[in-house]
Amino acid sequence: MSKQNIQFPTSGDIYLEADGKKIAVVQSYKTIATRSEKTIEAFGEREPVATIVGQSSYQLVLTRLYATDDAISDGISFYDLTDFSLVIVKPDRRVVYTGCNWSKIAETGQLSETVAEEVTVFAAKRVETQA
Repeated sequence: MSKQNIQFPTSGDIYLEADGKKIAVVQSYKTIATRSEKTIEAFGEREPVATIVGQSSYQLVLTRLYATDDAISDGISFYDLTDFSLVIVKPDRRVVYTGCNWSKIAETGQLSETVAEEVTVFAAKRVETQA
């Protein structure tokens, strides 16, 4: 009986990318996808007769972002970021959220500890490809 080599995502597998360069690694994320819809009503019917699917939107909550050495040397600030991507590499697929812009940044600092950040991001598009 052989064991399969199972890979679990690491912080290096979740990262922010801007202009084709990895600028930060992310420890964890939470995705909230919502989609608008419209109901179609017909005269004399008590309930809608159909629904039409609308646009999707993606809210991402990222925790513990660490800028890469290259990003630090380039002077990149999370507060100045616009139109970046979040890349999530999973064992069987790759998910990329593009057209990202942040809406909230929370920082916590304590003595002798690295700064932990939580960044809320909205993405324009989600693309999933097979690994």
